[in-house]
Amino acid sequence: MQMRTAVWAARVLAAAGLAVDAYVHADLAPQYDAVKATFSQGDLFRIEAAISALAALLVLAWRRLPGDAFGWLVAAGGFALLVVYRYVDVGKLGPLPNMYEPVWFTEKRVVAVAQLVTVVTAAFLVAVDVRDRRHQRHLR
Repeated sequence: MQMRTAVWAARVLAAAGLAVDAYVHADLAPQYDAVKATFSQGDLFRIEAAISALAALLVLAWRRLPGDAFGWLVAAGGFALLVVYRYVDVGKLGPLPNMYEPVWFTEKRVVAVAQLVTVVTAAFLVAVDVRDRRHQRHLR
């Protein structure tokens, strides 16, 4: 019973973190439309918002290893890119604009925390999924 409660809480937290990520990126996207290469940073923010929203739905509704792993990848990848573009002036990369932004503003901090919460909770969900799969294999 306690494990079910922990899994349920982890699902809600992971989905909430992904939903916050989606909302903030969608909200900020218009402000970044002017930062362009082939794609604008606003376009990339909209893509991030859509992928995060999809991941939140998968984590909450599908409740399977692939969805939980996808949620973890979205959050971990988003956090990694956020930190890289905060501290490293990568420059323009092919069709991607230079997204270097050496400041921590409120929305960036909120997204970073949401992504880290999702990384931790989705990692827990993936571990539980793997454990359950192994347990079911032994029952066959």
